[in-house]
Formats: sequence, C-alpha cells, structure tokens
Amino acid sequence: MRTVILRRGLVALFAAAAFGVITQAQALSTQESVLRIGYQKYGTLVLLKAKGTLEKRLATQGVDVQWTEFPGGPQLLEGLNVGSIDFGVTGETPPVFAQAAGADLLYVAYEPPAPHSEAILVPKDSPIKSVQELKGKKVVLNKGSNVHYLLVRALEDAGLKYTDIQTVFLPPADARAAFERGSVDAWVIWDPYQAAAEQQLHARTLRDGQGIVDNHQFYLATKPYAQKNPEVIKTLVEEVRAVGEWSRANPIEVTKQVSPLLGLQADITLTSVKRQGYGALFLTPEVVAAQQKIADSFYQLKLIPKPLSIKDVIWTPPAAVAKAQ
Repeated sequence: MRTVILRRGLVALFAAAAFGVITQAQALSTQESVLRIGYQKYGTLVLLKAKGTLEKRLATQGVDVQWTEFPGGPQLLEGLNVGSIDFGVTGETPPVFAQAAGADLLYVAYEPPAPHSEAILVPKDSPIKSVQELKGKKVVLNKGSNVHYLLVRALEDAGLKYTDIQTVFLPPADARAAFERGSVDAWVIWDPYQAAAEQQLHARTLRDGQGIVDNHQFYLATKPYAQKNPEVIKTLVEEVRAVGEWSRANPIEVTKQVSPLLGLQADITLTSVKRQGYGALFLTPEVVAAQQKIADSFYQLKLIPKPLSIKDVIWTPPAAVAKAQ
C-alpha cells in the first residue's frame, strides 16, 4: 500500500513539475509574442504609435504591441533594465548610466544629430552672458539625461571644470519651477521644455549643443529580446525610419498631432519639431566612438563607477538589412 501511495505521489510530483514547465514555456511564448515599447510624450515613437502601422505589420508575424509611457529617458531605461519593456528611445546619456548600472541592453539604431534641441538657459534679465560666468553658480538639470553631457562639454569648452559649478538635480517640471523662482542661475534642458521656456519665459540661450555635442537619440532593446527576435527589430526600425521621413517632410502635420499631447501652443511645438532629428540609422563606427567618448568622460568625472565598452553592446542587424540601409 505504501508503495502505491509513494508511486502516486511521485506521479503527482512529476505531473506538477511537467505542468510547471509547460506553464513557464507558455508564459515565455506569450511574452515573446508581445513587443513592449517604452516611449516618452515627445518624439518619433509617439507618431509611430498614432499611425498604427507597426501593429499591422507585426500582426502578420503573430506579434502584438504594447506601449508604456515614461516621463524621461532614465526612467525608461530603468524599465528596460528590470524587464518591463523590450524597446525604447532615449538621448545619448541615459544608456551610459544604464550600462554602468548593469542593464542588459543593446543599441539598435540612432537618429541624426539635433544639437539645437537642447541648451543651457538663463533668465531673460540674468547678468550672465557666457558659460564662463557660470563659475560658482547653481545649474539645474535632470541627472543622467542627454543634457548632462551638454553641460560637461560646455563647461570644458569654456575652460571650466565640472566641479566649478553647483549642480542641482531635478526633473523638468520641478527644474522649471526652480528656474522661474530664481533659486537657480541656469537650466540645462531639452525640447519641448526648452522651446516652451524660450517663448513663455523669454529665457535666453546661453549655449546650445552646436559644435560641442551631437545630441543623438538612440533606439535600444534588451539584449535577450533583440537576439531572439531580429525580424521584429528589423520591422520596427523600418517603421521608425518611415515615420521619420514623413515627419521631416510634414512638420505642420506633426505639430498638429503632438501639440495636444504636450499641452503646448502650436508655435512652441513647431519650433521643437523643426529642431528634432528624424530617422533610424544603424550605428556607424563614428557614432560608437562618439558614444564611447561620453562614457569615458563620465567615468573620469566619477559620475559612473566603472569604465564601459560601447562597442560590446551594439546590436548587429541581419546582413541583408544592414546592407539595405
């Protein structure tokens, strides 16, 4: 009797184990049949989401698309790091901080430079006329965002050290409030917040990125997803590229779509739209080298804890796709 009970117990145990394996396999299969995209309220992915063309194309591959909005690049990459999304787009600096924190990510593609789409701003009546005059002043910015590197390069270009200023780290909404109160001397910010401050507050541009930074936007994916789903990534890049080409040729239409989402006047949005870079290009050695320079700079400044190798986290597209670019 004891033997029968034991056998039944073992059968039940193995059945439960087998059921667990099947359940896990089904969950994995379900997860891989969904592409989870992280986006911000502004940029090409917003337009892609509105068009719905990606969903139609991926439906033929048996893949659904889920969209999750994030307030900024650092938060989006945290989502990528913890596995809540598979793909997203940020400025050039957040991926460096994410890689330094151990995120298992890959650079998939990049947008053309947009150096005028970020800037160091000062109040309209500020006596500060040059970056050199920021020495000893309070400068507010979003830590780890694309403007972090703009600040580093602008100070370097002006002969100042990063430690020559007082950095105040706040997200855009709080940073604007501090800027309006006069509790900081300068604000380093990107569009559309930049365009809004220029037109609504009459903030002066002390220095934008022209000549010192590229201000690329990077499309990134988790390494496991990109390696297992190259055809999905290929389709995604093609759709982003198509939307970028349309956006470049139709800034007024883009403005009509984006302005209500941002809650900004059309003229402010149009300024931002015209300054943005559009497209999705696979990374070149020159772009990788520029990104490596950012990583090296942040390590030297002790803003990240270890040196990084950017070339080790670049997605290699299928040969036919890379050739067609």
